[in-house]
Amino acid sequence: MVGEKKSRTFIKAMCYLLPALVIIGIFVVYPMFHTVRMSFFDKFNIFTYEGTGFGLNSYRKVLNDKTFFLAVKNTFIYTIVTVPVSMAISLLLAILLNKGLKAAKVFQTAYFLPYVTNAIAIGLAFRFIFHSSYGIVNKVIELFGGTPQQWLNSPSLALPTLCIYGVWSALAFKIVIFLAGLQSIDPQLYQAARIDEASSWKMFYKITVPQLKPILVYQFVIAIISSFKTYVEVVGIFGDDGPLHSAVTMVYYMYDQFYGYADYSKAAASGVLMFLIILVFTLIQLRISRNKD
Repeated sequence: MVGEKKSRTFIKAMCYLLPALVIIGIFVVYPMFHTVRMSFFDKFNIFTYEGTGFGLNSYRKVLNDKTFFLAVKNTFIYTIVTVPVSMAISLLLAILLNKGLKAAKVFQTAYFLPYVTNAIAIGLAFRFIFHSSYGIVNKVIELFGGTPQQWLNSPSLALPTLCIYGVWSALAFKIVIFLAGLQSIDPQLYQAARIDEASSWKMFYKITVPQLKPILVYQFVIAIISSFKTYVEVVGIFGDDGPLHSAVTMVYYMYDQFYGYADYSKAAASGVLMFLIILVFTLIQLRISRNKD
């Protein structure tokens, strides 16, 4: 009787989940398997779904391409810079907003606007801000007696410009999540710490950080995955991959191979490699967080 009831419950649950599972299977699972399959052909026709030269030649071409390694390098630098910096700034701003800052609602709205605004539109705005001739940044530099910089045209400044945009655009989502986490912490913990005359730094380190541990881990994992998928930001600011490929990222490289060179197998192989890199980083991050626990 109990087993029959469980079977009915399972069937009912599967009926509810079936539409979502079908959509995930069609638009997520199948493309993933098809991408892996496509990466093992030397040449692949996306119209006939047939390939020639089965093997690892596409992976060899990717691993022998200097632009791919430049894309990996740029993506790593972008991730190392934007993730911790955006995490620190967003946590600081969330703490300030949580302390009852005046006009907090206005600040929350202002910080969240980039998250709901089209990334290309924001990129075009940043292209105007960093323009070498009439950009606001260079005008401010000139105002203080500095030398205007070729932010968008210099290979050495393209990636730093992209990182500045990446930090700014990442703040919105993180601030909202951190603020929700801070508001869920029991105020009595801070009251007890004040009675013991604990400093603000000690309360932050001993109470705030441990209480926000699950959110911090979540934010780090999501931020790393998002930074490895950077593409729209590059196109929005530079229109391409920057001067001398100086702002090329792994996703841009994959997109360029697919649509620019019509080398579908090479694009698929680079996508598989990117997936493996993200997987390794995510597993390392989760392992470190468990060890700290």
